[in-house]
Amino acid sequence: MAKVTYNEDNIRSLDWKEHIRLRPGMYIGKLGDGATADDGIYILIKEVLDNCIDEYVMGHGTSIDIKLDMENGMMSIRDYGRGIPLGKVIDCVSKINTGGKYDSKAFKKSVGLNGVGTKAVNALSGYFKVQAIREGKTKIAEFARGVLNNDHKIKKTTDGNGTLVEFKPDESIFKNYKFRAEYIENQLWNYAYLNAGLKLNFNGKTIYSKNGLLDLLTRKTSGEELCYPIIHLKDEDIELALTHGNHYGEQYYSFVNGQNTTQGGTHLNAYKESIVNCVRKVFAGKNYDVKDIRASIITAVSVKVEEPVFESQTKTRLGSSDVGPKGPTIRTFINNFVEEKLENYLLRNEETMKALQARIEQSKKERLDIAGIQKEARKKAKKANLHNKKLRDCRLHFNDSNKKTPEENRLRTTVFITEGDSASGSITKARDVQTQAVFSLRGKPLNCYGLTKKVVYQNEEFNLLQHALNIEDSLDDLRYNQVVIATDADVDGMHIRMLLLTFFLQFFPDLVRNGHLFVLETPLFRVRDKQKTFYCYSETEKQNAIKKLRGKPEITRFKGLGEISPNEFAGFIGDGIRLEPVVMNESTNIEDILSYFMGKNTPARQVFIIDNLKIEKDDLSDDEVEDINEELEAQLEEKLEELDSVAA
Repeated sequence: MAKVTYNEDNIRSLDWKEHIRLRPGMYIGKLGDGATADDGIYILIKEVLDNCIDEYVMGHGTSIDIKLDMENGMMSIRDYGRGIPLGKVIDCVSKINTGGKYDSKAFKKSVGLNGVGTKAVNALSGYFKVQAIREGKTKIAEFARGVLNNDHKIKKTTDGNGTLVEFKPDESIFKNYKFRAEYIENQLWNYAYLNAGLKLNFNGKTIYSKNGLLDLLTRKTSGEELCYPIIHLKDEDIELALTHGNHYGEQYYSFVNGQNTTQGGTHLNAYKESIVNCVRKVFAGKNYDVKDIRASIITAVSVKVEEPVFESQTKTRLGSSDVGPKGPTIRTFINNFVEEKLENYLLRNEETMKALQARIEQSKKERLDIAGIQKEARKKAKKANLHNKKLRDCRLHFNDSNKKTPEENRLRTTVFITEGDSASGSITKARDVQTQAVFSLRGKPLNCYGLTKKVVYQNEEFNLLQHALNIEDSLDDLRYNQVVIATDADVDGMHIRMLLLTFFLQFFPDLVRNGHLFVLETPLFRVRDKQKTFYCYSETEKQNAIKKLRGKPEITRFKGLGEISPNEFAGFIGDGIRLEPVVMNESTNIEDILSYFMGKNTPARQVFIIDNLKIEKDDLSDDEVEDINEELEAQLEEKLEELDSVAA
């Protein structure tokens, strides 16, 4: 082996923009293409909005204008705060560790304290513009990939004070990205809940909350059957909203200084503990199990912390333990508030207290009913895990400690749920063994709509799946960030997809709510000649590929995943992977969805599904297309009858 020289020539000093562009994961987490809510393009929006929110919190400006040009991917964010001091506009967006938040007197409990956010947006944008307006004067600067292109002179203006930032993500870094308006809206709703009275104007829609976290839970539980009215408690540095439903799982929404801590942290752990302590104190002598107290809980908590310490630049998990340099620990602070305020509320509201106890007793009964089955199922799963033929695991996992696996790699962890040996075989050979795992189904899973959680333990396949994902009790130790359903794009494949969606929505809805469930998009066509090959995901892409190739190219239609070779598959599940997220909007009612698609075979459902059947025309004649559609309708009606028999 040749010796590698190591001398002065190997030492490099990168400027701020070079380092951000070389290691973007350190600043914004994973890059992604916009398919998930934590992809980089949404973090860019968040970094700009955080500064606007800090202005509002400090008492400057009551509205923020957000505009998204879907056609060219340009974002525009305008606040009406004090505006960046005109002489420091360029420095504030292009010099690391430059900002006005290091002095805690100005920004005591701010989200962004390290002076990196807008610099990262600037460096990672193909176009970036910042404009500050202060006291009748304005300053504009324009950049490209962090490089100053246009330094405008200070001019007079009649516009009101504030800051305008426009940017377009750099397509050389965010490849094939696409903004999803629903993700941006969810971001903005969170800002609204945490800043009651602030108006966020997004593409003609006003997002506004009057009652903070009470509004959050009211919207999240719209149409759901609640055990008791939402409890809403707040103080200067803490606010909570709490209720119980009749669903499986636990729903938590946690925030620190206005930041949505999707991965929880110190404050959420303390909050969960404090609820249990309070309930046990109120119902003294009952010694209720933690699982029974927290089963079906729906709650949100927000705390304000001085100089918070997050575990990464994306601020999705709180690591600090102190409220302030001399204050109590977060654990003590939250415990004291919850145990005092929640206990007083329950003792003064007897009907709510009785309803809460009834829900806990019901959870206890359900847990004891399946205790025996659960114990036996765990034994089987443990044995299977020693040599689980269904799971081809990867080396890194989402629940690895931060020290063991960097966040950027944990976010890439993926498990593909496939059906059939040929499909799972192709993916297994093509996957990245570091971050991609494969779970192979034996056949069609059981339609579990309307069944109790007993079926998860009685059904071997479901039991092995929940253990492979490590989601039996909660998402705290989820092993893969992305759970991807990979089935054929035919009637059988769609049927399997629906059955898996039913399983997750019925028993593990938090997996969907937290943005971990996806459907793999695979190409429908391969268009090639001797020089070039294009993989196309739609008829439009196919026609565009044909135009790019001269002569008459060879066109192959893929009917199943098993037809795609491992070499080809490597390109579809690598950097260019296309994932369609399973998104639950705030108005989504799980019970309504499942009863419509997986319940009794109503005429309305048949009409809906049949009307939405489509077949790409390709080179077929109209008569051939009609014959295929008739065959598909017949197959579909057969499947619907099968679903009816299972549901019955």
